[in-house]
Amino acid sequence: MAADAMPVVVVVGNGMVGYKFCEKMLGRKAPFRLVVFGEEPRPAYDRVHLSAYFDGKTEEDLRMAPADWYDEQHIALYTGDPIVRIDRARKTVHSLKGQSVSYDYLVLATGSSAFVPQIPGVEGQGVFVYRTLEDLDMIREYARKARTGAVLGGGLLGLEAAKALLDLGLEETHVVEFAPRLMPRQIDAGGSAALQRQLESLGLQIHLGRQTKEITDGGLVFADGATLDTDMLVISAGIRPRDELARQAGLVTGPRGGILVDDTLRTSDPFIFGIGECVLHNDMIYGLVAPGYEMADVVASRLCGSPKRFLGFDMSTKLKLIGVDVASFGDPHAEGTDVRALTYEDTYAGVYKRINITRDGKHLLGGILVGDAGAYNLLHQTTVNKIVLPPNPEDLILGARGGSEAAGLMDLPDDAVICSCEGVTKQSICSAVREGSVRGIDAMKKCTRAGTGCGGCVPMVKDLITETMKAEGLYVKTVLCEHFDYSRQELLDLVRLNELTSYEAVLDRFGHGDGCEVCKPAVASILASLWNDLILKQDTIQDSNDRFLANIQKGGTYSVVPRIPGGEITPDKLIVLGEVARKYGLYTKITGGQRIDLFGAHVGDLPAIWRELIAAGFESGHAYGKALRTVKSCVGSTWCRFGLHDSVSFAIEIENRYKGLRAPHKLKGGVSGCIRECAEARGKDFGIIATEKGWNLYVCGNGGSKPAHAQLLASDVDKETCIRYLDRFLMFYIRTADPLTRTSVWLSKMEGGMSYLRSVVVNDSLGIGGELEAAMDQHVATYRCEWKAAIEDPAMERRFAHFVNAPGERDPTVAMQPLRDQVRAKEW
Repeated sequence: MAADAMPVVVVVGNGMVGYKFCEKMLGRKAPFRLVVFGEEPRPAYDRVHLSAYFDGKTEEDLRMAPADWYDEQHIALYTGDPIVRIDRARKTVHSLKGQSVSYDYLVLATGSSAFVPQIPGVEGQGVFVYRTLEDLDMIREYARKARTGAVLGGGLLGLEAAKALLDLGLEETHVVEFAPRLMPRQIDAGGSAALQRQLESLGLQIHLGRQTKEITDGGLVFADGATLDTDMLVISAGIRPRDELARQAGLVTGPRGGILVDDTLRTSDPFIFGIGECVLHNDMIYGLVAPGYEMADVVASRLCGSPKRFLGFDMSTKLKLIGVDVASFGDPHAEGTDVRALTYEDTYAGVYKRINITRDGKHLLGGILVGDAGAYNLLHQTTVNKIVLPPNPEDLILGARGGSEAAGLMDLPDDAVICSCEGVTKQSICSAVREGSVRGIDAMKKCTRAGTGCGGCVPMVKDLITETMKAEGLYVKTVLCEHFDYSRQELLDLVRLNELTSYEAVLDRFGHGDGCEVCKPAVASILASLWNDLILKQDTIQDSNDRFLANIQKGGTYSVVPRIPGGEITPDKLIVLGEVARKYGLYTKITGGQRIDLFGAHVGDLPAIWRELIAAGFESGHAYGKALRTVKSCVGSTWCRFGLHDSVSFAIEIENRYKGLRAPHKLKGGVSGCIRECAEARGKDFGIIATEKGWNLYVCGNGGSKPAHAQLLASDVDKETCIRYLDRFLMFYIRTADPLTRTSVWLSKMEGGMSYLRSVVVNDSLGIGGELEAAMDQHVATYRCEWKAAIEDPAMERRFAHFVNAPGERDPTVAMQPLRDQVRAKEW
C-alpha cells in the first residue's frame, strides 16, 4: 500500500513512551503512517537517566535513537510544536505552529509535569523543577553562583535531583520531605533509615517530617517556625498527568487528573488511545517507564488486530540512588496475621533487607533491599511466579548455608518476564541462545531487546545466557570484548609468549577492528603487569587517571597521593607535604590507608609538585592506577604493649616490594601486630596478622560497597615463607583474573575455591610456583617511579598542560571556595 493511502496514526507526545509506541508499530510492520508531535525542541531522549547529563553525558548520548531515525523509518516528526487543539468531530489535530493533520487514530502520550505545591514564594528566583534538559541547564547555570541547595521531596525523583546538586559541587545539599521517612511508597522505616545513613555519609543533609510553609529569598520557612537557609531550591514532589489537552477535547478524566482509559487503553472516544503517565487506569497513574512501554505495546497490538489488554502492572523496581542500591518488589509493606516479615540489617555496611513471606513459609509476597540489591531479580521472579520457597526462607537474604539451596534462574517458569521494560520472557532469552548464535549480552539486546530499557535486568539476562549455554553443553567462554576473541587470561599468555610490548602489536596480532574502551585499558594492564614498563608509553590505551598519573576530581583538578609505606613518615617529610600544599593551594586529607592526599592540583602544576616531593624522598603512590595502593599497619611490637611482632617494618617491606604492581583491579594490604587487628588486615586483598609462632596470611578480602572478609591461606609461617606465598598469590591472580575483578570475586568464581587456591599457592600443585616467584622478582628488579620517569622525559612532561599552545597557563574555569580552614574546588 502506498504511504499516502495508509491510515494515519497521530502520536501526541515524543517522550520515551511515545517513541516506544512508534518502535512497537514498526516492529509489527503495522500498515499505518505515523505522525508525531513533540513539545520539546528535540527528539525523544532517556529521561530515566537524566542525571547522567551532569556526569558528562550529552543530549546526543541520551537520545532514544539517532537523529535521522525518524526519516529512515518514514515517520513525520514535528519537534517544538505541541498540539493545542483536538477536533474530534473532524478527527483532526492542530499544532501551535499552525499544522493541521487528520487522523484515523490518535494516541495521547503527553506524559506528566512536575507537581508544584502552592507554597508562597514558589514562583521566586532560584526555584526550579527537575524534569527536562532545559530544567537541568537552568539548574546548572544558577548553581554557579550558589553555595547551598535544597530539594523539596524525598521520593525517587527528589533523590535524583539531590544527586544532581551533589554533582554540581554545592557546598551543602539538603533534602526536605514531608513524610517521616524517605521514599515512603517504596520502602519501610527500616529501609529508609538505612538509606538515610548512606546518603548522609555522602554529604546529604536530610530533613524529615517537615512541612514547608513559605519560600523566601533566603531559604525555607517550615510550619513549626524553623528555617533552612539555601541559595536555590529544586522542587521534586511528584508528578501531575498532562491531561489538559484531553479535557479541552471533552474526553473523560479522573477527578484528581489523568485521562480515563479502559483495559484496551481507549479513552471515552473509540478513536483515541492514551498511554504513559497521562492516563488513569483502574484508579492508578503509573510513574515508571516500564508500564508505559507495556501500554505502548498493547495499543500497537490492538491497532494490528490483537486482543491484547492492559491489566495493570507490577511496580517492583530496582534503582541506584546516589550510588546506593534500593529495590522493592511485590508487596513491600505486607502486614497481617498471615504474613511473616524477616529482616536483616548490617549498619556497618549500610545493608537492609526485608522479605515478606506467607505464614506457612511457602511463598514470597514481596520485600525491600537497601545497600545490596544483587538478589533483586531472582527474588522478584520468585514472588511473581509464586515459586515454592526453600525449607529455610531466611537463606533468601542471608545466603544458602549448611547445604540448603534457594531456587535458581533455570527453575523459573518459561513465561517468567525477565525484562519488564520490553516484556521479554525467560523462554525468549533461552530460545535465542539455543536456536541462534546469541552468546553475549550485546547480541541478546539486538535479538530480543532485553536489557535495552532501564538496564536493571542485565545481570539476570547475562546469567541466563551462561546457564542456558551450560545446560546445552555449549562452551562458555568469556572474551575480553568484541575486538578480541580471547579471555584476559588467554590474552596475557599470548602477549607473554610472543613478547609483545604495545597495544598496536597486540591488536594486529590477536585482535580486529580499532579497539574500544573495554579492551584498551585491559591490554594496558596486561602490558604493565608483564613488562613493568611506564604506563605513559601506552599513549592510546590509558584510563583518564593513568594519562596524568593522578586522580581527576570535581571541578577539573587532580589529587596527588605520594607513597608512604606502612604509614610511617618522618617529621621532615611531613613538613615538605605541608609546604607543597601551602605553595600550590591544595586541600590536604589523611586517607583511610594511612596516606596524605593533596587535592586541587592544576594539571600543569603536577610535574612541579612531583619534583618537590621526589626531592624530599617521596614517590608515586599509584592512587590513580589498578595497582597496589597501600599496605596499612598498626604500630606493632615497636610501641604497642599487645604487639607480638614488628608490623610496621614488615608492612614497609611488603609495600616496597609490590609497589607499582599492575593488576586487574586495585590492591590493598594490611599488617597487624596481633589479633586485635588494628590494621584491619582481613578487610584487604591480602592481610598479614602476627601470631606467637609467626604470621597468618589471609587473602581475597575487600572493603567498599560489598565488603568481604579475607580467608586464611597459610598459618604460623615465617616472614620469608609469607612473602613467597604472597608472590605466588599475586602473580596467579594477575594472570588469571578477568578485567576489573577484585580478588574476592575472583576467588568466589574459582572452581574449588580456597582449597584449590591453597593447593596452587602453598602446595604448588601446578608446578608453577617458581615461575610465579621469578615473575615477581622481575617486577621488583625493574620498578621505576612513574612520576620520576615522567618529569625526566621532556616529551612526556609536555603532556601535562591544559593549553597545548600556552603550557604555562592554568585552566581559567577552575575556581576555589572556602572549606573550613582550607579550600575546595567549585564546579562550574
